[in-house]
Amino acid sequence: MIRKFATLALVALASLPALALAATPVNVNRADAATIAKSLDGIGASRAEAIVAWREAHGPFKKADDLGHVKGIGKATIERNRDAILLSDTAAPSSAHKQATGKD
Repeated sequence: MIRKFATLALVALASLPALALAATPVNVNRADAATIAKSLDGIGASRAEAIVAWREAHGPFKKADDLGHVKGIGKATIERNRDAILLSDTAAPSSAHKQATGKD
C-alpha cells in the first residue's frame, strides 16, 4: 500500500514540470515581447524581443514555421509551441483537428 502511494506521488511530482511548461496561446503578430516570453516554451525575453524585431522589419508572420527565420528559434521550439502560436486574433484549428478533418 505504501509502495503504491509512493509510486503515485512520484508520478504526480514528475508531471508537474510538464504542466508548468505548457505554452499559452499567443498572437505572435500582435503581442509584445513580454507576452510572447511568458506564453511560449523555450522563448525567453531576448528571443521574444528578436521575434518582435523580425516582425517589425519584415511584416507579420504568415505561418508558424516563419518563426524559424528568427535567430535562435529552431524547428524543435516551433513544434513544441505550434498549437500556441496564433497568427491572428481568432484561434486557429489545432493540428489534431487539421489531421482529423484534412482541412487547414
